[in-house]
Amino acid sequence: MTPTELLAKARDQVDSGAFFAELARMVSYPTVSTSPDGRVAVSAYLDEVLAPALTTLGCTVETFPNPDPSGGPFLVGTRTESPELPTLLCYGHADVVDGHAGQWSEDRDPWTLTADGERWYGRGAADNKGQHLVNLTALRLVLDHRGALGFNLKFLFETGEEIGSPGLADFAAQHRDLLAADVLIASDGPRLDAATPTLFLGARGGVRINLDVDLRPDAYHSGNWGGLLRNPATTLAGAISSLVDGHGRVQVPELLPSDLPETVREALADVVVANTPGDPVPDPGWGAPGLSAAERLYGWNTLEVLAFGAADVDRPVNAIPGRARAVLQLRYVTGTTLDGMTEAIEKHLAAQGFSMVEVSLSESYPASRTPVDNPWVRWAQSVLAGTGLATLPSFGGGLPNHVFTDILGLPTLWLPHSYPGCLQHAPDEHLLAPIAREGLVLATSLFDALGQSGKDVR
Repeated sequence: MTPTELLAKARDQVDSGAFFAELARMVSYPTVSTSPDGRVAVSAYLDEVLAPALTTLGCTVETFPNPDPSGGPFLVGTRTESPELPTLLCYGHADVVDGHAGQWSEDRDPWTLTADGERWYGRGAADNKGQHLVNLTALRLVLDHRGALGFNLKFLFETGEEIGSPGLADFAAQHRDLLAADVLIASDGPRLDAATPTLFLGARGGVRINLDVDLRPDAYHSGNWGGLLRNPATTLAGAISSLVDGHGRVQVPELLPSDLPETVREALADVVVANTPGDPVPDPGWGAPGLSAAERLYGWNTLEVLAFGAADVDRPVNAIPGRARAVLQLRYVTGTTLDGMTEAIEKHLAAQGFSMVEVSLSESYPASRTPVDNPWVRWAQSVLAGTGLATLPSFGGGLPNHVFTDILGLPTLWLPHSYPGCLQHAPDEHLLAPIAREGLVLATSLFDALGQSGKDVR
């Protein structure tokens, strides 16, 4: 079989219906990590679907308990061909969010994969079962084509990504030798848009900033006390606007990176965001000035108000509330530290006259990224040259990328097979058949090239 025939066979996996049938079986397992029944389904999915898929690839398979009791087990498949060959680590997550049964269009069942034109509806079709099926299928095609992979393979599946990956960092730290590799190639999250193959190298971090203005236990009549008593809602609004102004511009230096590296700027120079029909149109004049939309989204920090509350906005009374609260979220790139952030915000607010605002941080996860000029990045770009590939230094959302870069010390290459409008986490989640077809070709090309030239990159 020639390389051309190999890629034709990859396309045929989708066109013949074989890929759909395999994904339909995966979707039928309601692997919801937030429910007891879902955790039973997770165990069955590992035992009945993923373990056999890895065994077919010649892997030795082992299930490990989670060091965090709030998380589910880990599954690791290992195939060793030669210590002289490079080692690839792949990753996927078996769990999904709640199915939202009864809320899908056309009375679709979330656990039944349903085709409507080029859209394949089902919970997990895009996040993450369809994506790890692309990689499993591509590896299988390369093994059948070459008789060997030409590299060593390790495949890690976790079962709690949708609840924050509890225990993943500890598991990686405890099993560094087991997971040791030369590079991570994985698939999760969306590509830039439906039409653009994408390689991203990391993820922005995130932290919630909780603001609380608790001035008094009671509310007082606005006619009798207005103008005399400090209003916590007004105070909170002023405090927020001193952190991020009415045009989305962050006002606190400690909440921003020191610079935008030139390699990042170059990688994002031709990237166009919100390029899919139906996407909202970015608002002109919003966010950090002097940066392109791609730079603001993938190379910079943003501070957004997630929730703001005082009294009852649906049934207001003529009274000054006693308390107001807000939750903000900072999405941040590497170079931003959480150490001392609470104190920096408090100091800034005090300087603006808002020392009565209590500040706390919660629900944080770190930022991490592989340098754009890393040899493995350049290798992947060369393999996929001519495909219209976009390279994003950081994914806009959150992924446990830091586990692989910071704990395992790996360069990370994420090749996603979904798109921003796939509705993952919502009713009507779907995978686009053209992306599945193209993604399978891209992944097959990458794994085939790794078997031929990976040792030169290492």
